[in-house]
Amino acid sequence: MDTLYREEILEHYKFPRNRGCLPHPDITYKDTNPLCGDEVQIDLSVKEGKIAEVKFQAKGCAISQAATSMLTDMIEGKSLEEIKKLGKKEILEVLGIELGPVRLKCALLCLKVLKSGVYGIKEWPT
Repeated sequence: MDTLYREEILEHYKFPRNRGCLPHPDITYKDTNPLCGDEVQIDLSVKEGKIAEVKFQAKGCAISQAATSMLTDMIEGKSLEEIKKLGKKEILEVLGIELGPVRLKCALLCLKVLKSGVYGIKEWPT
């Protein structure tokens, strides 16, 4: 089973969904993982309280980029309230593989970025 999940991760890494940036996002947030240098930015267009469009830019390892691609697939069309309820469990389920502590931070960077943007946290590195 691990092989199937690993193939899915590589697929999202090589051919990420929703890569790019929105010209005028309603929400944008960027953060880094200083342990390995991963960097993720997520842009959201929100219409009537739901994610109408999502784009991301990322640099770093396959896990962080694949997790971000998978997350963007998960959230399009969801309400901001549904996004606030997303947690570590959902990211790890979609990845489907066991991760050590360092790789866990890689996988969860996208969730941290998404939630920070949705909650309106203004402090982020440039």
